[in-house]
Amino acid sequence: MRLMNSSRYLHVPALFLFVLFSFSITTASAQYFGRNKVLYKDFDFRVTQTPHFEIYNYLQNNTVKNRFTQLTEQWYNMHQSVLRDTFKVRNPLLVYNHHAEFQQTRAIEGQIDVGTGGVTEALKNRVVMPFMASNAQTDHVLGHELVHAFQYHLIIDSLSLNALNNLPLWMVEGMAEYMSTGYRDANTAMWLRSAVANNKLPTLKDLTNRPDLYFPYRWGEAFWAYVTGLYGDTVIRRLFVTTAQRGYEDALKRVLHIDEKTFSKQWQQAIRDAYAPYQKSTQLTPVGQSLITRKNAGKLNIVPSISPDGKYIAFWTEKNLFSLDLYLADAKTGKIIDCVTTNAFNSHIDQYSSYESSVAWSPDSKQLAFVAFAKGHNRLLIANSDNGKIIKQLDIPGVTGFSNPTWSPDGKTIVVTGLVNGQSDLYAFNINTKSVKQLTNDIYSDFLPSYSPDGKWIAFATDRIALANSTIIHDYSHNIALLNTQTGAITNLEFFPGANNLNPVFGPDSKTLYFLTDRDGLRNLYSYNLDTKEILQRTNLFTGISGITMYAPAISAAHSTDQIVYSYYSNSDFIIYSAPSIAFLSQPVNATDVNMQAAMMPPFTRHGVDLVQKNMEHPFPLTAAQTKSTEVPYKPKFELDYLGNTGGIGFQTGGVYGSGLAGGVNGIFSDILGNHQLFGAVSLNGEIVDVAGQFAYLNQKHRFNWGASVSHVPYLSGAQHLFYDTLVTKQGDSLAALNSSIDLLRTFQDQFSLYAAYPFSTVRRIEVGASFSRYYYRLDRYTDYYDPSGSVYYGSKKERQPVPGGFNLAQVYTAFVGDNSYFGVASPLGGSRYRLEVGQYAGVVNMSSVLGDYRKYFRLAPITLATRNMFM
Repeated sequence: MRLMNSSRYLHVPALFLFVLFSFSITTASAQYFGRNKVLYKDFDFRVTQTPHFEIYNYLQNNTVKNRFTQLTEQWYNMHQSVLRDTFKVRNPLLVYNHHAEFQQTRAIEGQIDVGTGGVTEALKNRVVMPFMASNAQTDHVLGHELVHAFQYHLIIDSLSLNALNNLPLWMVEGMAEYMSTGYRDANTAMWLRSAVANNKLPTLKDLTNRPDLYFPYRWGEAFWAYVTGLYGDTVIRRLFVTTAQRGYEDALKRVLHIDEKTFSKQWQQAIRDAYAPYQKSTQLTPVGQSLITRKNAGKLNIVPSISPDGKYIAFWTEKNLFSLDLYLADAKTGKIIDCVTTNAFNSHIDQYSSYESSVAWSPDSKQLAFVAFAKGHNRLLIANSDNGKIIKQLDIPGVTGFSNPTWSPDGKTIVVTGLVNGQSDLYAFNINTKSVKQLTNDIYSDFLPSYSPDGKWIAFATDRIALANSTIIHDYSHNIALLNTQTGAITNLEFFPGANNLNPVFGPDSKTLYFLTDRDGLRNLYSYNLDTKEILQRTNLFTGISGITMYAPAISAAHSTDQIVYSYYSNSDFIIYSAPSIAFLSQPVNATDVNMQAAMMPPFTRHGVDLVQKNMEHPFPLTAAQTKSTEVPYKPKFELDYLGNTGGIGFQTGGVYGSGLAGGVNGIFSDILGNHQLFGAVSLNGEIVDVAGQFAYLNQKHRFNWGASVSHVPYLSGAQHLFYDTLVTKQGDSLAALNSSIDLLRTFQDQFSLYAAYPFSTVRRIEVGASFSRYYYRLDRYTDYYDPSGSVYYGSKKERQPVPGGFNLAQVYTAFVGDNSYFGVASPLGGSRYRLEVGQYAGVVNMSSVLGDYRKYFRLAPITLATRNMFM
């Protein structure tokens, strides 16, 4: 029986044109809005090979380079002894000369915040980090990130990257902190004591569910210190791997033989018991008046700086929610005077150096200076104190990375901590002549400088005593030093050996030097008399005086009034207090009186094998092979990063539409620096004709970015028809039949696109793009015949139906894009975004297009008001 269809043909040209237009009127841009990562400078990377690492760097200082390579190998030895894992191939490590250049890296996607010390990514296991203002910070970040490299190595070798989903952030980051710090950490111990004082000790479930309340780094470190104190450091690998396999609750039962609830109770009690004696012997109430709190600013109020005349306080706060901004307040009342500048809406500044960099005042208190990130380097900004207006933006010649400015009493010079080729030194910058003088030049870290009111001295923190016998150490301490501004001679102040003595500032008499130290494991204010050498303890607080880190400036003294302001940590808040010097304690202390037990994390009595702390204090000596390194030319090493499938692969035989396949594969390729990226995806959902593929290449080697893509995409749509029909048999007989047919329409798009962008800053760019597309069609009709009642099946047929011819569509466009908005969980909370675009279409559609889209966001807590103006 020959099947013949007597129904009318379905005409669909109008439908085709509509589908075409909806597919094609899209821009070829990478993103409609969004911030930019700008490569302000082309870095000439070279490769230093050690036995276990390939270190990508552009250092010009061989002393710094050699020391860094030896530290890297030593950290490998230390971590390997604990985790019992070996790198079979050299692990890549990218190091930048300072943070402003680190922010430009292409190896890590997305923006890098000023608070990010380093990153280790999973695809190539690359460690990416900058040199920091102190050797101790650089060493700590290196040790921390190499723990992550071992973690990825362990997971990829024995499990898969999906196992990362089982690992809570506090366990991952806490392990890296513990293994790079040990169980003695005055900063973390301060956080624990604050939780004890406020009865807010968390459970492990609290750490997992509320990382916003319980900082994963600090509390995760305390967790590992506690576990290893009970079971020894040999438990680290087994507990970590088991958690990756099964989750932390099951891992606790299998490895430690304890459930989460019981463990949390015992841990909380251990913390209370450890710090109870200190709670009795110290003060819970800070000295002076609380000026800046969450009532008039934010939870985070840090780096206070009082003007010389004692009238104003400058400080950084997250008062406006979006970022840390610099505010001015009345030093007597705490009343907010002005916001000097804000990260959220400034298109000329990328970021501000707010966490660990001081604010300097001119001697007449009329101006203040602070540090920003702009155009790939640090920049000195000077603002008026009466209105907060920025009046000068200054680059320091030859010093592209710097922090912690201090203003000379004569008003001519600003001294900064400069970071040049990974080496931290002091530089004097004449703001009138723009000349620069290097004050120190050595392997030691010289940071947190502070002028005396008479201009004779610059006090600063340094590791000169700690590094006197060996430059390869991990258990750092810092001393205060004095630089004679007339002779350049440096004098080390030798008190509290082994403690971290930081943040020196002078009192009005130029003889009293205030500073912070953890010499008794707590973080308190002390003073040193330059004439009598007498040391006085000025506070005895249970928690401590601190910024986000121990390296952040947390005290400031007025040179005219002897008023002292400080940042006090309590109940997860940083509160700024103010008091005259006479209000503080004056307890004499012996210069050798050091007891760091309060800086330990419980348990104070430790059991099992102690590897981490012993390695910190007495690191393994390097073998002869590990002290050698080889310089090799840079090679991009364009390799596969990731290969995965999209939803698996399925196969079907028979059925209405015959056999078919479903599945897909996608891959990412890139070079070691992230300058070149290739993305590919192939998928199939149906017959072989439904195969789709797309390949895209992105070149980010220079500031001007460009890319190209080619794709073949089938779009499937369909319609079903059910009607009575007539069948004609081979004998010529006619049969009444029920016709059930399905039309499957495939619209194929073959497209080639080009894209380019030039970012002017992190918030503005110009884009250009072009694409050429070919559209064509295929229509298949699948028909089944039944008797009129639908109960008897007669047969089926498949026919290709005629379709209109294909056509072409070309598009070119250019756009100017700006975006300084700040996101919440799902949408912008503040700032603005805009896009101005002109385009031209040619081919089946010939037209010009103009698009303007401006969006502004107003934060009206707890909601955000969004406005949009658009024309096209």
